[in-house]
Formats: sequence, structure tokens, C-alpha cells
Amino acid sequence: MRRLYDWILHFAGTPGGTKALFLLAFAESSFFPIPPDVLLIAMALAVPGRAFRYAAICTVGSVLGGMLGYFIGYGFMEAVGLRILDFYGLTAKFDVIGDLYNRYSAWAVGIAGFTPIPYKVFTIAGGAFRIDFPVFVLVSLASRGARFFLVAWLFHRFGEGIKTFIDRYFNLLTVLFTILLVGGFILVRWFLR
Repeated sequence: MRRLYDWILHFAGTPGGTKALFLLAFAESSFFPIPPDVLLIAMALAVPGRAFRYAAICTVGSVLGGMLGYFIGYGFMEAVGLRILDFYGLTAKFDVIGDLYNRYSAWAVGIAGFTPIPYKVFTIAGGAFRIDFPVFVLVSLASRGARFFLVAWLFHRFGEGIKTFIDRYFNLLTVLFTILLVGGFILVRWFLR
């Protein structure tokens, strides 16, 4: 894990890093399980002066990927959407997600967009349950942007100090990040009981 972290830090300063960040953010919002925060953090650590640019790239990629997730749910739910939900073990909870959209609409998207709750599940369900597309896009832009720009601000503001902190507590932070990631999936399953 440490070698992967060091490799990402090295890769983060290259022109290919921004493309990888965009693609990771895009894929995570519609089907891929790894959140783009990992690469965003590495890139913001490598070049703190570009942290806000990286956050913007991450936000745009994530919202466009969320739009793909929406269209998967809207037009390809049976063929593709249910397979993705099944992969995350949420197929049986699909009606509960629909109830959340009926009750909370934009709030459901906003919460999933900002927290460790798997955003892709809500993008696909958003299309399947036909929530208002412009509202979906605006709330996704606000929540994903808030999440990624908060990360960027922290690294821009505390740059080298955070890098030193991460280097010192890397193993503990890796465990905490994994707990948050898995906890997001558990939270969705618990919430959708």
C-alpha cells in the first residue's frame, strides 16, 4: 500500500495525472467502486498550488459520470443498472431507494454526493425513478463540488503540514479511509432496511 501511495504521489505531478483524476471521478459516479478522493488527495499533496484546479477537474468528471449513471438508470435499468446495484448488494433495496427519492428528492442526491455513501447507487436510481434532471445535475454539482473543494482547500491551506502528517500516520489513515469507505456501503444497506 505504501508503494502504491508513493507511486500515486509521483504520478500526481505529471500531465497524465489530471486525465486519470477525471476518468476516475467519472467512472466512480456511475459504476466504479474506488472514490476519486484518493488521487485528488495525492495530487493536491504533490502540487498544493493546483489543488483547486484538481478539485474542479474531479467535480466535472464526477458530475458527468453521475449524468451517465442517471442515464443508465433512465434507459438501461434492466440491462445495466440492476447489474451494478446487484454488484453492490442493493438490488433488493431498490424500492426503498425509490421511496427516499419520493420523500427527499434532491436531498438524497446531495447527501450521497457529499458523504461516503456510494454516490453511483443514487445516480442510477435517480434516472430509474425519473427525478428532475436539471435538479439532479445542480445538486450533484453543489454536493460533489463542496466535497472536492473542501479537500482542495485543506491541502492548499495546510499543504506540507498535511503531507508530513499523512507520511507519519499513513497506516492509521489507510485503515480509517477503508473504514469510511466500507462504512458508506454499510450505512446505505442499514438505511435502506
